[in-house]
Amino acid sequence: MSVGNYVEITIEDHGVGIPKDILPRIFEPYFTTKQKGSGLGLATSFSIVKNHDGYIAADSAVGVGTSVYIYLPASKKSIPAKKAEVAEARITGKGRVLVMDDEDMIRLLLSRILTGGGYEVELTKNGEEAIELYQKAKESGQPFDALILDLTIAGGMGGKEAIRRLLEIDPNVKAIVSSGYSTDPIMSEFKDYGFSGVAAKPYEITELEETLRKIITGKGG
Repeated sequence: MSVGNYVEITIEDHGVGIPKDILPRIFEPYFTTKQKGSGLGLATSFSIVKNHDGYIAADSAVGVGTSVYIYLPASKKSIPAKKAEVAEARITGKGRVLVMDDEDMIRLLLSRILTGGGYEVELTKNGEEAIELYQKAKESGQPFDALILDLTIAGGMGGKEAIRRLLEIDPNVKAIVSSGYSTDPIMSEFKDYGFSGVAAKPYEITELEETLRKIITGKGG
């Protein structure tokens, strides 16, 4: 971590704690001790903090609990006082959207956001299921208007391979690539891989809904 002024955020719990031999590995992608875990939650957090020139670390004792420390660069700029602004109206839309993500929490979050915005939403956890659902919907005459595909799926097909297969089924498929790893080349060159839009995690609700509206209606950049 570079020398400078930082804002420290500390998150603590009083749970079972993490054994010393496991603690150094908790930020590794796909490392998990949970039977149904993906091992991407803390890895994504690490990537987000690092991309903001910050640092994240953890300390834990079995039977005592765990503390996670996040350090983010402090700005030297003064912040002028502002009057409370009226929140922007949410962008709403219509259409059938298929969400693919291996994290239960993220699928639920997107379902609530998009359903609240007027979309009809179906959820799936990997590329194999997404392809099957997309093909069945297309054959039934009720195709999906757009897809949101997670780039990295633990133990399954991710967005890169899924979009390649989906384009073979439907060259006009409209899909948004989603990831917490903003430095991945697919995120910056998404059109070269067959995607119509991009959505970085953590999501900005209005940006995500605007991206969906644009690719479904064909209007805008």
